[in-house]
Amino acid sequence: MLNLDQLAAFVSVADLGSFTAAGERLGLTQPAVSQQVKLLEQRLAVRLIERVGRRARPSAAGVELLAYARRVLAECAAAEEAMQPYKDGAVGRVRIGCGGTASIHLLPRAIAAAKKRMPGLEIIVRVGNTDEMLRELESNALDIAVVTLPASGRALEVEPFHEDAFLAVAPAGSVWPEGGPDAAFFRDKVMLLYEGGNTRRATDEWLGTAGLTSAPAMAFGSVEAIKELVAAGLGWSLLPALALQSNSASRLSTSALQPPLVRQLGMVLRRDKHLTKGLQEVMSALRAQQNSNRR
Repeated sequence: MLNLDQLAAFVSVADLGSFTAAGERLGLTQPAVSQQVKLLEQRLAVRLIERVGRRARPSAAGVELLAYARRVLAECAAAEEAMQPYKDGAVGRVRIGCGGTASIHLLPRAIAAAKKRMPGLEIIVRVGNTDEMLRELESNALDIAVVTLPASGRALEVEPFHEDAFLAVAPAGSVWPEGGPDAAFFRDKVMLLYEGGNTRRATDEWLGTAGLTSAPAMAFGSVEAIKELVAAGLGWSLLPALALQSNSASRLSTSALQPPLVRQLGMVLRRDKHLTKGLQEVMSALRAQQNSNRR
């Protein structure tokens, strides 16, 4: 592999016709420039610079190398220039994995806040359940995951940041027991539940307190689909409050649960992940969502 410093020394000598002048341009001593050119000649096994009187001129091989060397140095300079905004923290890219509900009802506000502070930030979002997102994270296909806890992995670091209570959900006009329904209330109800992941495990465990085995009439991988079906009068459900903040929730009847059922969302990263400015901005914006929801 050719050495960039050696190429720069060679080009400077060829341009200026002098090892001393090349040293002044590069901030090196004349012997240091001579050594760089000598090492390059040894690497290529050809003479590159010849002395013609008091001038240093490129040899025939040197003339041919000169065009390549200029292109290499120009591309390297362009690469350094392209990296400067990243060094300054002006641009960056963050790949986020999250669940469907968070991608609709939590992440947009966080992304908007992060991009307001860092307009050059590129955000890529992938949606899936907790297990899928953790696999992507471990393979470094994602920079950060926002998932329903628990989440574990030897190489992963977890930071809880948002608590989200579940609500009982029914068609508009439905009647709830005073204080909210317990698990036994749903014994004779047609249930529409989320399919798979930690969200489903949490609802199954809560229903299990009344000895109910989760056997929903229908199971879906979309909370939004469940909301529409419940609004159409096709059943009841247990859904995160985060998913019930939109206007579509006006076509539903909701109630707190007794006892309460709360899921916790967390940010998950690889322990060895370098925290770029963009990633720090995203994490800060996500933390702020918990505070904004408490107000």
